Amino acid sequence: MILQFDWTNRQQKLYSNSIDSTLVDLRGFEQLSVPNKSAFKVKGDLKALDQVLHYFDQLYQPSIPKKDWLQCQLALAEGFTNAVRHAHKNLSAEILIEVEIVLNRHSIEMRIWDFGPHFDLNSFLKKVAERNNRLPEHGQGLIILQKIASLLSYTRTSDDRNCLLIIKQICPETQNLAIDS
Repeated sequence: MILQFDWTNRQQKLYSNSIDSTLVDLRGFEQLSVPNKSAFKVKGDLKALDQVLHYFDQLYQPSIPKKDWLQCQLALAEGFTNAVRHAHKNLSAEILIEVEIVLNRHSIEMRIWDFGPHFDLNSFLKKVAERNNRLPEHGQGLIILQKIASLLSYTRTSDDRNCLLIIKQICPETQNLAIDS
C-alpha cells in the first residue's frame, strides 16, 4: 500500500496493489514543514539558554502567529532561567534539565523538568495576586508566565523531579497570512 500526498489540493491518495484508489480529504489540515516536537536535555547552566532557544526556533512554522510565538519564546526562556536559578541553585551544572516542546494545531506546549525541591506555584501566585501583582525582589518571571500561559502548572513527578507545564493557546484570529512571491 502506498500513500501519496497532494498538498496543493489537500488530498491523500491511497494506492493498493489493485487498480482502484481511495481519496481522503485533508482540507483543514496543515502540512508541517518541520518537526512538531522537540525533546532534549541541557546542563543546568544559564549558558545553555541559547541552546534551548535554538531548539525552539527550529520548530517555528509560518502558520503560527508571530505574537504567540514570541510570547512562547519568552515563556520558555523564563521557565528555563527559573529552573537554573532557583530549582538547581544548589545543584551541579552537570545535572541536566529536560525540555520538551510540542506544537499542536491550536496550542504550543512546553515542559521543563528539574531536580530541585518542590515549589508550590499556586500558593505563590495567590500571594502575588493578594499584593496586586507586586513583588519586592523576585517572582516577576512567574507573573509573566501566568499572563502568557493559557495553562500553567508546576507538579512533582514520581521520579522526584518537578515539571513546569506551560500551554499557550494559539489565537486563530491573529493567524499570519502566507504571501506567495
